Amino acid sequence: MRVGLVSPYSLSLPGGVQGQVLGLAKALRGLGHQVRVLGPCDGAPPEVGITPLGNSIPTAANGSMAPVAPDPSNALRTIAALRDEAFDVIHLHEPIAPGCTVTTLVCSNVPMVGTFHAAGTSASYRWLAPLTRWLAGRLTIRCAVSEDAVELAAGGLGGDYVLLHNGIDVERFAKATPWPTEGPAVLFLSRHEERKGLDVLVRALPALPAHARVWVASDGPDTARLKAAAAGDPRVEWLGRIDEAEKIRRLRAASVLCAPSLRGESFGMILLEAMAAETPIVASDLPGYRKVVGDGEPSALLVPPGDHAALGGALRLVLNDPGLAASLAAAGGLRAATFSMDRLAERYVELYRSAIAHASPV
Repeated sequence: MRVGLVSPYSLSLPGGVQGQVLGLAKALRGLGHQVRVLGPCDGAPPEVGITPLGNSIPTAANGSMAPVAPDPSNALRTIAALRDEAFDVIHLHEPIAPGCTVTTLVCSNVPMVGTFHAAGTSASYRWLAPLTRWLAGRLTIRCAVSEDAVELAAGGLGGDYVLLHNGIDVERFAKATPWPTEGPAVLFLSRHEERKGLDVLVRALPALPAHARVWVASDGPDTARLKAAAAGDPRVEWLGRIDEAEKIRRLRAASVLCAPSLRGESFGMILLEAMAAETPIVASDLPGYRKVVGDGEPSALLVPPGDHAALGGALRLVLNDPGLAASLAAAGGLRAATFSMDRLAERYVELYRSAIAHASPV
């Protein structure tokens, strides 16, 4: 089967959707399918098998800045790629995001499967309802990564959705060589913007042990302000943007992952990555995060969103209690195994075949 995977977000920048697209492509190839990934790229494509569609333009979406490419040149490159590749089926991630996914919905007559990732609210669903509903109607099969994503998509677009949680290459995380560290480290791995809650972690710094380090990866509109707020604390190391390999190695080395988001997390992929790396987690008690943590043996400590005192206390508890840290890590590793990307790829192949059969003349 010749499969096209389409990402509206820049594949050369870190992100949950991009990681899912690239991971799924690898798993599908492992099953013997021909796969081509289409999407914007800011610089060289990060892997082989990618058709770059031009640079992205940061665009406000869901309280964040999405690296999409809604310009005419991107649309022309998308149309050319669709013509040249002759896909049997196309899988669009975040299908209604501006850029190559919308272009594909308008221009392609190939059977299409769409996966919706976002949770929270969508201004485009509300204000562009006739257009967005028509675009969604072009999909043969609709999927969503969480119950919250189903709620947003169904409420704004109508239709029925197959619930398929995100997947992960567990072995890649579990076998990575840990990043060198001289002591216990707290790791933050999200964009520096209000929704991701880095401000809450900065306010929690006084509660952390004196010997702990705090690794702050990525950047964003709030970076300068937050650096100033944490100025003078020698424990904080501002890493800037890091590549996927370094991210995985730092996850393996960290004593705890801190995910203090305030809202809008559909699934919590970063939590699943930490679990695969067998790293303890302290995170906000959000619906999307609770779905990842599950109801079994505790695999994370969840605290009220925005409560810096509770966040600091939970981080200190994990850092000071090796038994608790080991228990969380072990439970997380078992939980991550249930989200295997290989299993997810097999399920999508079933949907691809169903979409092709549905579109074929009787």
